[in-house]
Amino acid sequence: MRTDIGTVTKEKDFTAQLPDGRMFPFWETESAYDREIHVDNRHPQASDDNCGSALKPFKTINAAAQAATPGTRVLIHGGVYRETVQPAVGGESPERMISYEACEGEEVIVKASVEVNGFKPSEGWNLRRGPRDNTVIPDGIKVWEIELNPDDFKGYNPFCAVNIIHDRLFIEFDKTDMTPYLNRRGMVFIDGKPMRQVPLYYQLAQNENAYWVEANGQKVHIRLAGDDDPRNHTVELSSREQCFAPKVPFLSYIRVKGLTLAHAATGAPVPQRGSLSCYRGHHWIIEDCVIDWSNTVGIDCGNECWHHTPIDGQIKGNTIIRRNTIRDAGVCGIAGIGSTNLLIEDNNIVGTGWQRMELSWEAGGIKLHNAIDALIRRNVIKKCYGCDALWLDVGNENCRITSNLFLDGIDSREHIFIEMTRDKENLIDNNILWNVEGRYDRNAVPAEPGSSGWYKNTELTVKNGYGIYLEGTDRLRMVNNLIGNCQKAGFFAKVVAFRISKRGGTSRENKLFNNLFYNCGEAAIILPNRHNEAEGNAYAKMPGGFLRVMYPEPEMCLDLATWQEFCDFDLSGCMYEADITINSDDLTMEVAFKSGAPKVRADSKVNTDYFGNDVQGNRMAGPIADLNDKKARFSIDPRMTAGQN
Repeated sequence: MRTDIGTVTKEKDFTAQLPDGRMFPFWETESAYDREIHVDNRHPQASDDNCGSALKPFKTINAAAQAATPGTRVLIHGGVYRETVQPAVGGESPERMISYEACEGEEVIVKASVEVNGFKPSEGWNLRRGPRDNTVIPDGIKVWEIELNPDDFKGYNPFCAVNIIHDRLFIEFDKTDMTPYLNRRGMVFIDGKPMRQVPLYYQLAQNENAYWVEANGQKVHIRLAGDDDPRNHTVELSSREQCFAPKVPFLSYIRVKGLTLAHAATGAPVPQRGSLSCYRGHHWIIEDCVIDWSNTVGIDCGNECWHHTPIDGQIKGNTIIRRNTIRDAGVCGIAGIGSTNLLIEDNNIVGTGWQRMELSWEAGGIKLHNAIDALIRRNVIKKCYGCDALWLDVGNENCRITSNLFLDGIDSREHIFIEMTRDKENLIDNNILWNVEGRYDRNAVPAEPGSSGWYKNTELTVKNGYGIYLEGTDRLRMVNNLIGNCQKAGFFAKVVAFRISKRGGTSRENKLFNNLFYNCGEAAIILPNRHNEAEGNAYAKMPGGFLRVMYPEPEMCLDLATWQEFCDFDLSGCMYEADITINSDDLTMEVAFKSGAPKVRADSKVNTDYFGNDVQGNRMAGPIADLNDKKARFSIDPRMTAGQN
């Protein structure tokens, strides 16, 4: 029993223990439903004028959403529903929720798009850049146009609106390509796959599978792959902003279960408006859903933005987001501002950031502000394009990030970014962070021939690619993580003195205990100062000078022995020899130890491993307590502990 973290019993789920020793405040209970409403748009008797019985179901989900009251379960039968579901009221309590559920075994797809036909050849537009352009246009290019039907775009036409919304304060216009910000929100899908938007008509001559929108947003021109005819395909145009979102804020105690939500034409945050939106409500349960191809945000679960007038007594958060798949969100998979008691578990988030709007500073697989008492566990986040897998921004307190798998940051600066978080401890433990390419201009890295690089006083700041990155953050505890294949460094922190909210950040009292670092390009750990702690870490396949302290200048680039001697860090740390490979497709790992990492003293606040096993006494460094004993390729999908394939 660890008395330094409060009294706990073996029966408790130690993966839910927060940094301050308290257990995560689970609120969910079995809800009592005294009424069922059926929705079935394929039923011959379906009508929104019906009573919603099994024999006389509603035709649209939104009709049921207007009729549902606390204690109602809305059962939705299989089919494609092209609508936005806007609940009229919320539930009353955990026992009296309103639930929107796909019927067991039936696929329910809610699409914010319309299927269109009636294309005709595009006329009156030049496939050359201008009258002086003598580019030879290849024969056979076929561009088609369609005029949008006003009945399909009542109240909202995403082909008229650009991606960026009203809050543009944080964009550094001189550093970023503004094209994706100024593109239209409307998307075009061919047989369920998206086309690429081009900003000018003539670029259709250079790009197959692309579309262009006229200035007034009333006509769309497309060029298919192979210059095919659209009549040979299913063509869908996004026509609504969101798939499931209340029309008024603060509706709470709502469950959404088993729905697929696709093609939402959301705008770039902030405000954070997702394909599935809690719209500032609290005590939502979002489970077993699929969010597919949202233009920007998949799910929003917080206060939407910082521009709202504060509401006296407003409850923020208490939302459960679990076992969902969020595919191809353009900017952010899960977004939340000011969420308390947020549980994000067992989700699969893949392909985030394809819009490449990372320099508007709201991009990430998960992006939270001011999260308090959050538990983020057993998620798989992979293939983030140019953005973080997880970003906790400003004033986060007592949050735990545990047993997550972070894979393949494609052109991304880091996997985990903790920013401006200072006053309370947060815990990152038992995670696997693997393969971060870095987001930087490769051509800007200067050659350093001969001794030109040997006598410089400070390192170049061009390259990046980090496992965990801190800006102005204090008191972060990082324990038993595996951090590998990072282009620059496994861990990096810097002081940000003038990002002031009460005070600037010092990058002090951060703790790195019992982590495994593997094959980091330039360094395992880069600390800004010596006012931090490192103990029990193990290192393999490292370059020279892989342990660094930047200030006071000139910085120190050390090996383990001098790290121990000059800094008193990692006195029980070690080098180890191993070959570690991870397959991102099937989420498996193979390890071949040449010299195994010895056991270390377990951290007082972490008594589980990556798979949720209780670990008592000494253990191996890294997330998998028995890694030395693994002889064959094995699964590292953390969701297996929740019974998910």
